[in-house]
Amino acid sequence: MSAPSSRSDQNFTFHLPRSSLKIAGIAFGVGVLLFLVVWLNARRQNEFYRADPAQPQANSAVLAPLPAPLPAGAGASDMPDARPEAVEETPELVETAPAPPPQPIAEAAPVETPPAAPVAAAAPSDQPVPLPGQSPAPEYPAAALRRGESGTVIVRVDVDASGAPLDVRVIQRSGSRELDRAAQEAVRNWRFQPAQSNGQPMQGSLEIPFDFKPAP
Repeated sequence: MSAPSSRSDQNFTFHLPRSSLKIAGIAFGVGVLLFLVVWLNARRQNEFYRADPAQPQANSAVLAPLPAPLPAGAGASDMPDARPEAVEETPELVETAPAPPPQPIAEAAPVETPPAAPVAAAAPSDQPVPLPGQSPAPEYPAAALRRGESGTVIVRVDVDASGAPLDVRVIQRSGSRELDRAAQEAVRNWRFQPAQSNGQPMQGSLEIPFDFKPAP
């Protein structure tokens, strides 16, 4: 008979279930992935905060040193602001002779009116006679005086028995409508001594000249 074998000669085999192996493999793979993610993240952060050694050299190459300022008054700058500021000039008062005042209309020569000596002379009893103080001379029109207009106007007036003018018309014109109108308007306001016949007043006519001349 053979002797029984000892315990040391016996082989022990430990069998793990397959599910445990799968779980272990999955856990190992997840651990490797986590390690890679953490390592890449740490590397990116180090590169982000790392100073770029080439940047200062690029900036130093772009920025050139400024030229030295020119001395004052050199006038060598081409910039528009480098031109000297315009000095404000103080206005000077220039004495000018005052313009001569215009000649007043009152300096016009008085209009000659010879009412006592009409153009067509006749006996005093046959013609009306202007009353002194009630037959003022016509005024020289200002516009005609400025233009230097002059001339002689002859006005014919018909006077009634009471000495009032009935009709006044110009029979000789001076060449200026304003002078003719001035003479005609003046005679319309006159008062006359009426013409007489046998000592009785009656209607009569009279021609009156007016000489308009500007003052010399």
